[in-house]
Amino acid sequence: MKERATVLCVRDDRILLVARLRSRWALPGGRIRRGEAPHEAALRELEEETTLVATELTYLFQFSGFNTLHHVFFADVAHHSVAQASNEIARCKWFAPVKIRTLSTSIPTTEIVELLFRHMAAVKHDALQQILEQVGAEPS
Repeated sequence: MKERATVLCVRDDRILLVARLRSRWALPGGRIRRGEAPHEAALRELEEETTLVATELTYLFQFSGFNTLHHVFFADVAHHSVAQASNEIARCKWFAPVKIRTLSTSIPTTEIVELLFRHMAAVKHDALQQILEQVGAEPS
């Protein structure tokens, strides 16, 4: 099974996607080279494809799609930094999650984005429940 580093960058509730010439939108990332750790590949691919440099990188989960094992990372980048298509990438753009569902993307990209936002919704729900419990309000 091939291994790939896949990077989620979120800014202002939008997710960064990249596309090669005449290709579908995808999350930044790529093949892990021999002797390279997954986090090293994630940092390298993000910078190669978008010119963005991660200020922090967090391992999220593994995702198996077809013949590829995705090591999925969350990358923080400086808020003022600008994503620019670089290397083999023709386009990069920030998309709202609901918009991603309407794009031509790879199945792993769509599923990884869905997993992220389901998790974020659950975390927000749990945080709201804790606040309501602290103030003695009844959850709805």
